[in-house]
Amino acid sequence: MAKMDFNAEHKKVLDVLLLHLPNVTAGKMFGYPAYYVHRKLFACVYGDGIGIKVPEAVASHLLSKENIVPFQPMGKPKMREWVQINRSLSEDYKSTGKELRGRRF
Repeated sequence: MAKMDFNAEHKKVLDVLLLHLPNVTAGKMFGYPAYYVHRKLFACVYGDGIGIKVPEAVASHLLSKENIVPFQPMGKPKMREWVQINRSLSEDYKSTGKELRGRRF
């Protein structure tokens, strides 16, 4: 069995940012830490970053930004509504969330 590759510090920051929100629960996606709203996956900790589900137009826009790449867990094909945000410092995800909230794309 392959070793799970994710940054545990990223998970700690996301737990603080997300788990106090209404209807957000923690779980797993293919063994990786994940976050759900009403049983629907919207984010996970994977590799060097986090994968998040956003509308396709938002994903297209975000892919032009530094450190944001198509989300391809376990080598799967790119997913239109998913991006992976890679930050070396886990604390930087706090400012990423602030940047994305309320933006129109």
